[in-house]
Amino acid sequence: MSGPRILAIESSCDETGVAVVVGGRRIEANQVASQVALHAATGGIVPEVAARQQLRWIIPTLEAAIEQAEAAWDDIDAVAVTYGPGLIGSLLVGVNVAKALAVTHGKPLVGVNHIEGHIYANWLTDAPAGEPLPPEPEFPLLCLVVSGGHSQLVLMHDHGRYTLLGQTVDDAAGEAFDKVGRLLDLPYPGGPAISQAAQGATPVTRFPRARTDGAYDFSFSGLKTAVLREVQGYRDRGEPVPVDGIAAAFEEAVVDALASKTVGAARDHGVASVALGGGVAANRALRATLDDRLAADGLSLRVPPPAWCTDNGAMIGAAAAHRLAAGDRADATLEAIPNLSLPWLDGL
Repeated sequence: MSGPRILAIESSCDETGVAVVVGGRRIEANQVASQVALHAATGGIVPEVAARQQLRWIIPTLEAAIEQAEAAWDDIDAVAVTYGPGLIGSLLVGVNVAKALAVTHGKPLVGVNHIEGHIYANWLTDAPAGEPLPPEPEFPLLCLVVSGGHSQLVLMHDHGRYTLLGQTVDDAAGEAFDKVGRLLDLPYPGGPAISQAAQGATPVTRFPRARTDGAYDFSFSGLKTAVLREVQGYRDRGEPVPVDGIAAAFEEAVVDALASKTVGAARDHGVASVALGGGVAANRALRATLDDRLAADGLSLRVPPPAWCTDNGAMIGAAAAHRLAAGDRADATLEAIPNLSLPWLDGL
């Protein structure tokens, strides 16, 4: 396929990702060094530790990606990097390495928003060169981005044109999964552990669904408190905590909230397609529920494979291709911006 071959770096949190992507779609290499086992000991990410591990793994991951792609630097057309949002220490590692690579090899530099990367994971394919590419998502595209730090409903009108419809007013969905996982004494990260515990279990209760002022906003703080009270009630009575049943009830509440708001937004805005992105997009119950509810309205759901839902360089390479085509270029002044947001359009 035609299009630029981009080497892309993702280091916004605790994953070190480097990929080579052609034309914003075809993955030639995608290497990720994970810190999950390291942070399991503390039950959550310690920013300073994450940054040190980024320093440790960025060069070996870069070398592995270049080797996997069988690419020389003459074959690379641009270097892309996540410059926000994320943890400042982790972001700085990727940004500075990317700037050094771009200068050393004389390549254009493209800064990419991490959230935009999760959206563009829906454009990726690992089909071998020469095979036809699957169809691209159609616009207008409704994107539900759910991860440890973000829960947003984004209306994508075209490449690079976004309207924020709603977002969490407190905890992100992934953060709530991690916190409830700790309440239930499940291993870190909480999302996969709760999903596994909930699979096939019968919910022991019905947890509340929060009402928000914004029609498409989310709130999970009250749900987390409800789980705490449920668990404490069993312990106060000297009864064993039904971990699987509480996990099932919690997952049901989160999935219902996310799916209901997404389906409502899809109906209200007459979208052509719906896509999922972010680490929580790997949740089986969320995928199945959204797929069923959207199908009733004649809409299909686009979801990347689980490995492309969590942080990775390939999604940054996909987004960077469109930024590059639009003329976006960064230089040595590119800075890491922990609270970076997408350039939202005003109104609809």
